[in-house]
Amino acid sequence: MLWSMSMRRWWPGTAQLLPRYYGCGLVIPECLLSCRILDLGCGSGRDCYLLSQLVGEQGHVTGIDMTEGQVEVAKKHIAYHMNKFGYRKPNVEFLHGYMEKLGDAGLADESYDIVISNCVINLTPDKKAVLQEAFRVLKPGGEMYFSDVYASQRLSETIRKHRVLWGECLAGALYWRDLYSITEEVGFSPPCLVTASPITIGDKELEGIIGDCRFVSATFRLFKVPGGSRAGPGQVIYNGGIMGHERELVFDANFTFKVQGVLQAVLVCRDGLTLMKQCHSGVSSVIWGTSFGQRGDDWEQRGCVNPGECKWAGKGYRSMHCIAVKIEAGHPWWLPKRV
Repeated sequence: MLWSMSMRRWWPGTAQLLPRYYGCGLVIPECLLSCRILDLGCGSGRDCYLLSQLVGEQGHVTGIDMTEGQVEVAKKHIAYHMNKFGYRKPNVEFLHGYMEKLGDAGLADESYDIVISNCVINLTPDKKAVLQEAFRVLKPGGEMYFSDVYASQRLSETIRKHRVLWGECLAGALYWRDLYSITEEVGFSPPCLVTASPITIGDKELEGIIGDCRFVSATFRLFKVPGGSRAGPGQVIYNGGIMGHERELVFDANFTFKVQGVLQAVLVCRDGLTLMKQCHSGVSSVIWGTSFGQRGDDWEQRGCVNPGECKWAGKGYRSMHCIAVKIEAGHPWWLPKRV
């Protein structure tokens, strides 16, 4: 979702925000109403203000950035946007701090439903620390949905210290296989590739420096699966219950849920079947015969077969990890496909 001209006209208060925006377009998952969201590297707050409206007055958005000047610009527009949305009190806040040290900014364990990041993790030297902190602040069943730049191989010292390549967000790019190993070490589910677009250099001198290395801009989703969850292959049916995705739900680059169509070869978490919140009521698992209400504590009224089996029942977590998919072995990660 890009910042269109119609959005610019509708939101005149963003005149100061847009010139200071350095992201890659809005990067968000589905179903945000009433969620608590953390934006890593929020900059001047553009994405946070859009999210502020999407989560509604009962939701909350926190933006954190290491550049104090950007945070101050973001704070100046809180009153304007809350008035525009008709909110009685602010549902957004901005903090000055580092995404590798969220605890220093006062962010508690298991306090957010979703963590997003828009092309900024490549700028930090300790990417594992960022993912560890994101995992820590996410609730069980929570999701990290983020875009960034990745490389086809580990970068040489020459590339990593090149000022122009650093400014282009290439010198800090993570080798894509390292993302998989780091997320496993941290505790996340295997990364699900949502989209990927090759990056063209277009400069002979820079192409000579990077050699045969290739770069892509990619969006991944990671899930904090509750400990002790059981998983196995199964079938999932999508009933079209997610607003804006009534005919199909694109889960990632490999899997698209068609309405009433059966999707197989999916890694299904049995304990996660009752972790649905809000619009995820449109998904049901054939293998266990379970259907969902709009929140975790509604499911018993909707005919769950064995309500006593799941220890996460009634927690009201937002999650789609029960349909987290396994990336197909051997599939070129930079050439996303749909089924």
